[in-house]
Amino acid sequence: MENNKPQTKWINQMEPWFGEEEKQAICEYMDAGGWMTEFKQTREFERLIAEYVGSRFCSVLSNGTLTLFAALMGLGIGSADEVIVPDFTMIASANAVILTGARPVFVDINPFDLCLDLDLAEKAITAKTKAIMLVSFNGRSPDMRKALTLAESHGLHLVEDAAQSLGSYYKGKHLGTYGKIGSFSFSAPKVITTGQGGALVTDDPQLDDSIRKIKDFGRTQSGVDFHERLGYNFKFTDLQAVVGIAQMKKVAWRVQRKKEMFDLYRRNLEDVPAVKFVATNLEETAPWFIDILVPDAPPLAAYLKEQGVGTRPFYPPIHSQPAYGQDGSFPASSEVSVHGLWLPSSSFLSDEDINGISLKIRKFYSS
Repeated sequence: MENNKPQTKWINQMEPWFGEEEKQAICEYMDAGGWMTEFKQTREFERLIAEYVGSRFCSVLSNGTLTLFAALMGLGIGSADEVIVPDFTMIASANAVILTGARPVFVDINPFDLCLDLDLAEKAITAKTKAIMLVSFNGRSPDMRKALTLAESHGLHLVEDAAQSLGSYYKGKHLGTYGKIGSFSFSAPKVITTGQGGALVTDDPQLDDSIRKIKDFGRTQSGVDFHERLGYNFKFTDLQAVVGIAQMKKVAWRVQRKKEMFDLYRRNLEDVPAVKFVATNLEETAPWFIDILVPDAPPLAAYLKEQGVGTRPFYPPIHSQPAYGQDGSFPASSEVSVHGLWLPSSSFLSDEDINGISLKIRKFYSS
């Protein structure tokens, strides 16, 4: 078990956690004369991820947004195509579709799990629809078998944006491995981090081969400038992989700790009527962030800030953001985004820290 980080007065909503293991691994790698570019350490990191999630192939890229873009590009999605995207997700999900030249079609979420409403998704399918991007929000998912059946029955690709779902499952199968291809993120707040970075997992050897070409200028072999297809420079680095390998050695404990934290917050606040938790099966779900729904999220956030506790509001619905500015009726995503708040969720928070934060929330509502 990792030791608790010394607490400061201010509690951040989230912090990455690097220890002596990462420092030592970096020093050993550099002392050995590593070139830092993508090579053997990256292959080992990919092997560990594939093994952990139960996928045949894994390819790591420079960030999570580009994994989604490369996944869509590898599936042949481009201009004149449409991709169904939940209206409530980090905006990168939709931006990746735009990068391909395709059009994201926003669909509302199910308020019970904060994930894509599959019934509404089916109604949004047109002749131009080529894929469904399913975001497993905070490690939760809808009925993945239903999602897979929906995609297959309409001849669509199921692309899983599992950026927030490392360590989370549906019916014993790791999220990110149900669809044609799944994407994970290793940005700073995630369960494990390499600063930036993302991974694509698939059981399809041809798709994996396409992804590897897309991330390396379309080359058939690294360092040989023969370009079989259009590609880019989305490669990882061995320096990041060294950090990732050290982080993967801690992932089992961190996943368990995330579950314990969510459960403790939930038990501490279960008798506060204003605080609602999204239904979460902690046997299969490792929440990335601790999320609550409250009637007055901004005042609560302001109060906690005064008390030295950082929080983060939920994402605004994508359709409403100036970058997209679309009209439409999305009642669930609009409602959730107003009332959602992420509480401090760093793995190194102690039970005492969580009890103290919970007490502050109780005091806010008791007054």
